[in-house]
Amino acid sequence: MMDADVAGLLAQSFEQAFKSESAAAVDAALDEMGWREALEAEGAAVLPLLFTRQGAANAASGALDDVLAAALGTPSGPRTAVVLPEFGRHAAPGSVRDGELAVRGLGTVRTATAGTAVVVAEEDGVLRAFTVPAGSLRVRPVGGVDPRLGLAAVEAEGVPVRDGSAADWAGALAAGRSALAHELVGTSRTMLRLAREHALTRVQFGRPISSFQAVRHRLAESLFAIESADAAAGAAVDAAADAADRALLAGIAKSLAGRNARTVARHCQQVLAGVGFTEEHDFHRCFRRVLALDGLLGDARTLTRELGEELLRTRRMPAVPPL
Repeated sequence: MMDADVAGLLAQSFEQAFKSESAAAVDAALDEMGWREALEAEGAAVLPLLFTRQGAANAASGALDDVLAAALGTPSGPRTAVVLPEFGRHAAPGSVRDGELAVRGLGTVRTATAGTAVVVAEEDGVLRAFTVPAGSLRVRPVGGVDPRLGLAAVEAEGVPVRDGSAADWAGALAAGRSALAHELVGTSRTMLRLAREHALTRVQFGRPISSFQAVRHRLAESLFAIESADAAAGAAVDAAADAADRALLAGIAKSLAGRNARTVARHCQQVLAGVGFTEEHDFHRCFRRVLALDGLLGDARTLTRELGEELLRTRRMPAVPPL
């Protein structure tokens, strides 16, 4: 268990790092404060401290690459990227046949400047992690709904590889989903803050709209959605040492955080009304980020269906998250 004082200091440091405008500056700040060392020393306990604040700041960094690399047991660093599955999917992004690697996936904002890339690929029915030069991959920036996130399409065929290491892809997915669940919670809190501030200052019929019951209900339902997602994400972190429940709880947390973030976005958009659509207001940037994050490592709809099928197949429930 991380000491409360240490956790508080780390949280303050992360919050300062995310005040930087560019992803490169954020990565440099995280590197300077020893983010990867904290991840190695404290494990999953640091995920809420960093990713909740990254989501709240609507920032982008290569921290997810570090989380996945650590879970895979491969070296990490500011110039090492990890190739993610394609949007909405969670299968390993690569395959190896006759010593040649084929890749089709996504990269984080770090991919554009990385020197090496870690690719999890299936070889002879076994998942292995291969480290390849980033220059051997075709990297194409993805605009889409949230270009500020800096995602990139990653593809390659015929990349010669050898000596891949055994990859715990399920463990990497669990760690990445836990991180993304906390990031979605952070983004949801910012959306609620923006809607609340608007409700307190916007006056209609001579009264702040925060005094109207319909507005209060939407804000209250948003808060409930956030707190339930936060509880599930916290349960996934607490169960990180329990291999039997880790993957299932992380999947539940990511699914719930994605679904509930959309609920928060819907309610907050109604409170903000037209101003939420304007370029000048920050709400639409948060909503864009929710849509992008939901699709990484499996979207809420797909995960919910697959988790339900798994529960029906195994007839086994994990410890119930404190919702």
